[in-house]
Amino acid sequence: MKVIITKNKQELSEKACELIEHQVKEQPDSVLGLATGGSPLGTYNEMIKGFQHRSVDYRHVKTLNLDEYIGLDKNDPQSYHYFMRKHLFDHININPEHTYIPNGKAKDLQEECEQYEQFIEEIGPPDLQLLGIGQNGHIGFNEPGTPFARETHLIQLEESTRQANARFFDSIDAVPKQAITMGIKSILKSNKIVVIASGERKVDAIQRLVEEEPSEDLPASALKNHKNVTLIVDEEAYQKVGQGEETQ
Repeated sequence: MKVIITKNKQELSEKACELIEHQVKEQPDSVLGLATGGSPLGTYNEMIKGFQHRSVDYRHVKTLNLDEYIGLDKNDPQSYHYFMRKHLFDHININPEHTYIPNGKAKDLQEECEQYEQFIEEIGPPDLQLLGIGQNGHIGFNEPGTPFARETHLIQLEESTRQANARFFDSIDAVPKQAITMGIKSILKSNKIVVIASGERKVDAIQRLVEEEPSEDLPASALKNHKNVTLIVDEEAYQKVGQGEETQ
C-alpha cells in the first residue's frame, strides 16, 4: 500500500483528483468507481474544475457507485443518486446513461444486488476505485464483520455509521437503517484503488488500517490484499502513525 501524506484536505482532494484525471486522460473510456459522503466532496469539486479549466473529458467514461440507501427514491435529496448529480454529474460532460448506482427502491432487493454485481462484471470492474473510510473502518457500507468474500449485498447499518451520516439528514430517525453496497470482494476486483481520509475523526481507523493485519473486524484492512492501493491521508488523520511515504 502506497501512502501519500498531505498537509490538509484541500491538498488531499487535489492529489486524488490528479490521479483520477491521469487515469481518464490515459484511458478516455475508463470505468471509475465512485464514493459518496463527506470525504470525496473536495475531490469532486476539483474534478469539476478540471473539466471547466483543464479540458478533462468524461464523455466516454462510465461510473459505478459503491452504494445506495434502501427505501430512498433516486430523486430524494438524501439519496446517493441525487448526491452524485448535485456534486459531480450535473457539472461535467458525462453521459447520464453511463452512470450506475444501485436502486434502493427496487421491488426485489436481492435481485438488484445480483444485477448490480453483473453490471460490475460487464461494465467494469473499475479501472480506478475511489474510496473513503468510515470511523469504524467500513468501506462502501461494508460494516465490521462483513466477510471479505462478500459481493454486492444488503447491509444493516451500524448505529455509529447512522450517527456519522445524520448530519446529512434532518434527524437521526430519518437516516435509513439499511443499504445496498458493493461487497468487499466486488471492490477488490478494481484494477487500482485510491483511499482518501482526512481529519481527526479518521485517526483511529487510519492507524488500524496501516498497522494491523487484515481482519474482518476492520473491513478496510482487506485492501492490504490488493496489489495497487494508494492511501491519501492528511497529517491530522495520520497523526497516530509513524511518518513515511510508503508502507508495506
